[in-house]
Amino acid sequence: GEGEEQQQLAERIIMADKRKRMAAEEDDEEQQQQHERQRPRETVHAQTHAALSFKKKLKLDSVILASLKALAQAVKDQKSENRTIAELNLPHTCKEVKELSPDAVALEIERHILTVAKSILTGNGFGYNVPSRSGANQLYVPELDRIVLKDKASFREFSNTSSVRKTVITTRILQLVHQLCMKQIHVTKRDLFYTDVKLFQDQGQSDAVLDDVSCMLGCTRSSLNVVASEKGVVVGRLIFTEDGDRIDCTKMGVGGKAIPPNIDKVGDMESDALFILLVEKDAAFMRLAEDRFYNRFPCVIVTAKGQPDVATRLFLKKMKTDLKLPVLGLVDSDPYGLKILSVYMSGSKNMSYDSYNLTTPDIKWLGVRPSDLNKYKVPEQCRLPMTDQDIKTGKDLLEEDFIKKDPNWYTELELMVKTKEKAEIQALSSFGFQYLSEVYLPLKLQEKDWI
Repeated sequence: GEGEEQQQLAERIIMADKRKRMAAEEDDEEQQQQHERQRPRETVHAQTHAALSFKKKLKLDSVILASLKALAQAVKDQKSENRTIAELNLPHTCKEVKELSPDAVALEIERHILTVAKSILTGNGFGYNVPSRSGANQLYVPELDRIVLKDKASFREFSNTSSVRKTVITTRILQLVHQLCMKQIHVTKRDLFYTDVKLFQDQGQSDAVLDDVSCMLGCTRSSLNVVASEKGVVVGRLIFTEDGDRIDCTKMGVGGKAIPPNIDKVGDMESDALFILLVEKDAAFMRLAEDRFYNRFPCVIVTAKGQPDVATRLFLKKMKTDLKLPVLGLVDSDPYGLKILSVYMSGSKNMSYDSYNLTTPDIKWLGVRPSDLNKYKVPEQCRLPMTDQDIKTGKDLLEEDFIKKDPNWYTELELMVKTKEKAEIQALSSFGFQYLSEVYLPLKLQEKDWI
């Protein structure tokens, strides 16, 4: 019996010990949870304090508007230097395209097809001389601040197994574009793809050949009467006519007015804006449109909802040229945000043959810049670590001529790559949903904090 008692006693001690341990663990967990509960509260307090301290720095709107008027006047007074490639005497011959009428495009296609027919009749088979749009055939011209296409070309022949399919696609697209020009109608790139899905297989293939055809014929892509579907939107202090209809962009609600794919149907632009605000993302655009930011600070707000499309680039160029307004860029603080700004400014390598019509030089980088993250106390939990791909893209951009030419841009990008931190425009929402339109942008404009 004694042995049993001892065993029971031992079990009781073990159980009591276990209960004590569990209680201690529960206590620890409770403390941990309490700490977790307290921590965000402290952070929220710190964030509110930071937001208030920046709000207090804001001066009267009239003061901010005075500095914006000075900027707008300076841009209006600037002599626009429309230097051409021919004037620069570059060591390379460069290929540039021009706007052609539908009749002129049709004539150019017929000329190419006659050459092909002659070649077949003389027993030489057929093919096309297609300008190369590869990276090696591109050239950044600092004097023009844009990328241009050099004159290297390759022969795309029907009798070669590696190029036979592309030669057939090229012929088919020439035929379809000729039809469009004769009928004087426009279609989207998607419509074009669906005319011969079996041959094209993938829209990427018909799109690429469409750019080749532009280069071959020496005309802009819009001259081919093929447009991209609507993507960009505009809102704010702008009135223009589209195909005879008068459009007032202050009466377009939160969604804005879709940017017309046919820039040749846009005209009579009028505006009392002081600047154009170019926004990378749809979310930031919607916030600014809903807060009627353009009424407080007269401006026109534009976005292509990410990667710039041709219609938005043409529209921005037309606004800048016709209205002579400064353009301020608001993009994410990551390498892709900067890449998007560079496409608007210097052009894309894919369409360097038409960079004259598609680029808007001298865009000021307003934000969100890497130095803003600490300057505006963006909370740690709203910053993201850059991925290896981000860092690689950042380092590649540091090698680009259009970044190197501007020491301020270079310093900002260097800081981003060094800290390995990125943040989206939406990170500013951690201070409150309207912080972007009510504090951050007004403060940036007040301090003329653009580069």
